[in-house]
Amino acid sequence: MGKDLKNRELGKGIVQRKDGLYTARFVTKTGERKQKYFETVAQARNWLEDARHEDKYSTIAPFEMVSEAIMENDIPLPAFSDMTVDQWFNFWIENIVPDLRGNTLRNYRDRYRFNIQPAIGRLKIQAVRSMHCKKVLLDMEEDYSGSTIKQTYVAMGTLFKAAVMNDVIPKHPMDGLKYNIKDKPKSDIKVLTIDEQERFLEFSQRSHNFNQYKLILETGLRTGELVGLTWDDIDFKRKTLTINKSLEYRHSRGTWEAGPPKTKAGYRTIPLTTTAFNILSTLYSERKYRKESDELDQSLEFRDTITGEIRHLNMKELVFLCERTGMPKKNSSYDTDLYKICEKAEIKHISMHTLRHSYATRAIERGVNPKVLQKLLGHSTLQTTMDTYVHVTDDSKELAVKQFESKGLFKLA
Repeated sequence: MGKDLKNRELGKGIVQRKDGLYTARFVTKTGERKQKYFETVAQARNWLEDARHEDKYSTIAPFEMVSEAIMENDIPLPAFSDMTVDQWFNFWIENIVPDLRGNTLRNYRDRYRFNIQPAIGRLKIQAVRSMHCKKVLLDMEEDYSGSTIKQTYVAMGTLFKAAVMNDVIPKHPMDGLKYNIKDKPKSDIKVLTIDEQERFLEFSQRSHNFNQYKLILETGLRTGELVGLTWDDIDFKRKTLTINKSLEYRHSRGTWEAGPPKTKAGYRTIPLTTTAFNILSTLYSERKYRKESDELDQSLEFRDTITGEIRHLNMKELVFLCERTGMPKKNSSYDTDLYKICEKAEIKHISMHTLRHSYATRAIERGVNPKVLQKLLGHSTLQTTMDTYVHVTDDSKELAVKQFESKGLFKLA
């Protein structure tokens, strides 16, 4: 153990010279002696810790810890001791998690590009510490919602977890990281009031997308689930709808991509309301007269999350097609149409997801059990249903008071 000039222990590898400087030194695994001088003992200890850490992991062969498939592709990867976070992210997103849902991959790329990369992208991955990760989140507090910060937290955690699993780094830098992620205020999540919903339906009847809007308000489907519906998902005899896939257009690639539902809980079969059943029955009876593009003659491949099997989506069997192009409608097309309808109806601007929010809120207002609603919406947990989709509107408060009053509890003695 080294000592200072007052004969106090400084720890292995550190001593204080007569001129007051501190010497930090150690011998590498190859027998090379490393030594450096510092003005303070803290500086000496920090350097010694980092130098030993780098020496310990500098000789790991980069391809020995990854799958044989990656090795066969001859993908270039720098030695782990020199690898930056940027280099690991690029390798990870292209080779370790490419089978994730398109939305998930897009979120990972966006959160890395806009939030993670500016702060730690150029750092060597073995040098990343908890304080660096926390700074990424702190830098977002002023300009980003809690939900976006949470996405960043998950993306960063998943990125480094893969690095640990592949022995790129010995320890997850976010282990023990304490950061309170504030949820997005419920007031920021748009929901149609009963009056707004009635006005929306009135003015949307003139839209070619009326059936899609009405069906979401009757079922609570996500947009990708709606776009990906095929005729075999509908059981007209039992009057049920099965959700087991989704469909989305990838602008970056110019292609349609099929995929599984958002979560395993997203696989579900729901009973159809009379209105929903009538919509689908009418569309089915008219399917032979609709316009279909030649591009529909294709089958999109995707992996089933539950079984792991490869499944196919036959685009000719899609329920909803654009009346003009004979192809599925892109999200941007729905957004543009919704904007116009809201302008005419003189209500706040909404998105397709607002219709799903509104479905959940109407269900709660009408007394649907939250646990049942969780299954109908395809949520993994009841907490998600209650915290994210159920909102107390002025309509629901007025209804509660009327119900309370009807029992005679407000009557004066």
